[in-house]
Amino acid sequence: MRVPTTRRRFASVILASVAVLAVSTACGGDEDEPADPSKPVKLTLDVFGDQGFGYDELVKQFEKDNPGITVEQRGKGLGLGDYNTRLTQWIASGAGAGDVVALEEGTIVQFKAQANNFVNLLDEGAGELKDNFLPWKWEQALTGDGKLLGLGTDVGSAAMCYRTDLFAAAGLPTEPDKVSALWPTWQAYTETGKRFDAAPGNAKFIDAATNVFNTVLMQAAGNGTGYTFFDKSDKLVIGENPDVKTAWDATVAMINANLSAGLQSFSDPWTTGFKQAQFATIACPAWMTGVIEGNAGPAAAKKWNIAKVPGNGGNWGGSFLAVPKQSKNKDAAVKLAKFLTSPESQIAAFNAVGNLPSSGKALEDPAVLAKKNAYFNDAPTGEIFGAGAKDFKAVYLGAKNQPVRDAVENALRSIEQKKRTPDQAWQDAVKAAEAASR
Repeated sequence: MRVPTTRRRFASVILASVAVLAVSTACGGDEDEPADPSKPVKLTLDVFGDQGFGYDELVKQFEKDNPGITVEQRGKGLGLGDYNTRLTQWIASGAGAGDVVALEEGTIVQFKAQANNFVNLLDEGAGELKDNFLPWKWEQALTGDGKLLGLGTDVGSAAMCYRTDLFAAAGLPTEPDKVSALWPTWQAYTETGKRFDAAPGNAKFIDAATNVFNTVLMQAAGNGTGYTFFDKSDKLVIGENPDVKTAWDATVAMINANLSAGLQSFSDPWTTGFKQAQFATIACPAWMTGVIEGNAGPAAAKKWNIAKVPGNGGNWGGSFLAVPKQSKNKDAAVKLAKFLTSPESQIAAFNAVGNLPSSGKALEDPAVLAKKNAYFNDAPTGEIFGAGAKDFKAVYLGAKNQPVRDAVENALRSIEQKKRTPDQAWQDAVKAAEAASR
């Protein structure tokens, strides 16, 4: 998922977590033999996102526990779109991919059609680990014929992060409970944004319309049809699914109210927007807390806090680790994937960068439940994000979800940039989606 580098203040927690891993059997079972130091193995671990997945200390622990194996992390700083394009090419060509590769929630479906290019982890003993994961997360990685493509890393349980200093300057409350009370619905969120916009200052209320759209869409689909751009038979239904139109209309209302800074997520201007306090709120799945801290930097510590997301729950993002068949070190790669997705490792990654575990066992761990994030005014992140993860209803994302999502996001940005009217942009989004789905 998309998160920042390990922070020093988390080091003691991480080390404590990985110490447990050293004696844990959750990472592969008693049948796993230590690597032979006389036959050195180098594994490549492909991840993505500005800050990576928070695996720095875990990789060191894995190498210590497995003499003769070294692990190179690759892809930190690479956006999901570029990463996915590169990975798709590598998988199709049969060469170039890492020994262990990250598959994001929105793209794993496309790789299910290429399951023959990945190790079926059920053939490698992963079935014994099923109870480590939330049921819906486990199901997301299963193919139609019962193969397991990947093991879950994290989930993106939704919240709303906000700048307390900008709220105070606009005459809005700053305490999380009072802020949450401002927006029980997305319409109320927009009305709050209008109040913010009417106050003196140059900051916008939201960073990007696309981030709001994705949050509303996943929430609406989770509480509604159970799918987004494609139905469960993989038919394109962008123009028919009411959940898509609900998300579109809510987002357009915010753009029309002049609430968006119009920044493209994970772009350089977006990163600058954090540093310069150009926006007051951002749709905030658990992994976003790490992105915010990494981008806004130490100067913004304690200027951010976390409130409830408008509406009812939702999930955005989360990833899996898979092993391509092209790996020349399959056994060691499978062992690494199991290690990094064990409950203990998920807790360590959560402590490092804020990625919420996809393991029910990890979510119930006292270390997660009691976790507070000092950067966000000691917000109880384990409690906030963990609350909705277990009850989340899985949303089906079609095999061509990513290119269709890109088309819709481009259309929304064209409205922000005043290049198209909302009606024109919607028509263009549907046409582009149809082309992308072929």
